[in-house]
Amino acid sequence: MEFQVRDARLTDIERITALIERTDSRWNSAELNQVADLLRQLVYLPNAAVLVAVENKPVVGVAVLALRPSVAANGLVGALDLLAVEPGSGADEIAGALLREVVRSARNKGCRELEIALTDDPAEHAQWVKLGFQAAGQRLIYSLARVPVTTR
Repeated sequence: MEFQVRDARLTDIERITALIERTDSRWNSAELNQVADLLRQLVYLPNAAVLVAVENKPVVGVAVLALRPSVAANGLVGALDLLAVEPGSGADEIAGALLREVVRSARNKGCRELEIALTDDPAEHAQWVKLGFQAAGQRLIYSLARVPVTTR
């Protein structure tokens, strides 16, 4: 499987929301329209990154990084706000490539930590821990001062 990870463009937004609709059932049509509007804004903001994995033209994965200042972290904290990947063969490879690019982008933007929201799914929690994230209250945090993330 050959795919490319790159910054999202405005022309990708419809394909991104279609991917989210196929892979994540928590949003209805009206909410997906709001998601699309927000993604259009995030594409241009310096304190965010919208990344896509594309295979030919189709978007097969998306990740959204949002930055916030944190006194507790003594700098910026990046939040992996969204990670959605087309199910099927190659999904782990695509997710790993997107995550590596999120980590790179967060480092380049000066983040001290990368966090994700803690889920109730123990298997998902274990996957994040395997990638180097650590539990911190209701969040999982990946320290950007550590060794680069590996997918295997």
